[in-house]
Amino acid sequence: MTSASRILFTACAAACSALLTGCQLKQDMAHQPKARPLAPSEFFTDGRSERPLIENTVARGSLADDALFVPKDSNNFPLPVNLQLLERGEDRYKIFCTPCHGLQGDGNGLVSMRGMKHPPSFHQDRLRQAPNGYVYDVVTNGFGAMLGYAAQIPPRDRWAIIAYVRALQLSRNAHAADLPSGLREKLSAGGSAK
Repeated sequence: MTSASRILFTACAAACSALLTGCQLKQDMAHQPKARPLAPSEFFTDGRSERPLIENTVARGSLADDALFVPKDSNNFPLPVNLQLLERGEDRYKIFCTPCHGLQGDGNGLVSMRGMKHPPSFHQDRLRQAPNGYVYDVVTNGFGAMLGYAAQIPPRDRWAIIAYVRALQLSRNAHAADLPSGLREKLSAGGSAK
């Protein structure tokens, strides 16, 4: 190796080492400068990274002690089911639910007809037997591709929608013996049930 090539090699090695000094070759997201909850910190005088709650703050959103809150595994219904609640539920269902779930709750809404994934039918056994609290949780927080509606639908309207969905499920799976005698007579005569 000649002295000129040796000088050139040494200059290139020095330039590369100068460029790479202080650089990490592995840029992993795990090495982010951040404060982990309850980790010690020298930044604050009390040595904690997590800050104490500010006095007189109020929780945002609905709380678990809300009168309309029902646990996921509960089948309770916190509102009286009447015609007014069912009509409100039908109205809210048509606004928020029919684009995906369809008017009949069978999962054939306009969105799914245009290529999106079909949501499950409300008439399958799994969802007919699901507790009311589970359905309320899905409407509130979402599930799968469905986003939660906690910000758009107030709790009372969520329960109205659930009442309407339960009425849809009942109407699709009703037996003739469950009908009032006047409607059974019309049904057996071949007439309209209206």
